[in-house]
Amino acid sequence: DDHSEDETLDIARKFADRYPHFEVLELKAHLPEGKKVNSFKKEAIDLGVRAAAGELIVTTDADCVLPPDWLMLMCSFYEVKKPVFIAAPVGFHREQSLFERFQSLDFFGMMCGTAAGIRLGIKNMANGANLAYSKAAYQAVNGFRGIDHLATGDDILLMQKIAAHNPGKTAFLKNENATARTLAKPTVREFISQRVRWASKSTDYKEWLVTFILGWVFFYCVFILTTPILFLFVGTKALVLFVFLLSVKTVTDYFYLGMMAKFFRREELMMSYFPAQLIHILYIVTVGVLGNLVKRYDWKGRTVR
Repeated sequence: DDHSEDETLDIARKFADRYPHFEVLELKAHLPEGKKVNSFKKEAIDLGVRAAAGELIVTTDADCVLPPDWLMLMCSFYEVKKPVFIAAPVGFHREQSLFERFQSLDFFGMMCGTAAGIRLGIKNMANGANLAYSKAAYQAVNGFRGIDHLATGDDILLMQKIAAHNPGKTAFLKNENATARTLAKPTVREFISQRVRWASKSTDYKEWLVTFILGWVFFYCVFILTTPILFLFVGTKALVLFVFLLSVKTVTDYFYLGMMAKFFRREELMMSYFPAQLIHILYIVTVGVLGNLVKRYDWKGRTVR
């Protein structure tokens, strides 16, 4: 427990009282007095890993809903495929608005990129809401040492550390029944704050190809937004280029997001695809800019970087 302010700790304690083989650890009880910490989340995870008796560490977030076969699927995948790091699906549910449905479609794209990247050997994305890794692999790279100056990165940066020491041992669990689900952000402010926090660690990625892909997507969207301005200088050629760039992105995204919607059994979300596409282009440019300019932000009542 990393200084939670809701009822999560009480719920966890009651659960542990019913099942004594579960243990609830409170970070504040284990932090040395006066220790300077920038990533409390990494400290909390490290505390849990050190206390764990098993060989496989499985992580999620307190706001997630997990299917009943989640741990069984994680363990069987680990035993059969023998990876040392497993990324698994994350998605949203109970969407109430176009904005929340947009977030679900955006996450479909992230999951597609996560699975494809790992399959191609590119460690570009992972989500701490649904991960597993061997305790031995974590200890072999000294856990979060070297990335503990960043508030975030307990997922992607850790994956890159472990993958660098264990080539070919990272895998994606492609099973809809192993999906962790949570709620989308209800406001634009919360959403942008979350995505800026995620984007701010992009300059710390060790794989240049990941940075290149992120940069390519960002500048493609920038080009889409700026080509109409070129109409003032080069006339209709700029509009033709704008339509071409927008069409390529729209058709490509529709194809891949459609596949992911089918995988998650959420085909109804594709009815919101076209308005969500316009939001997505603006979102990519906005977060891309802010993620590289804003290096300090408020998270859980703390100012971190």
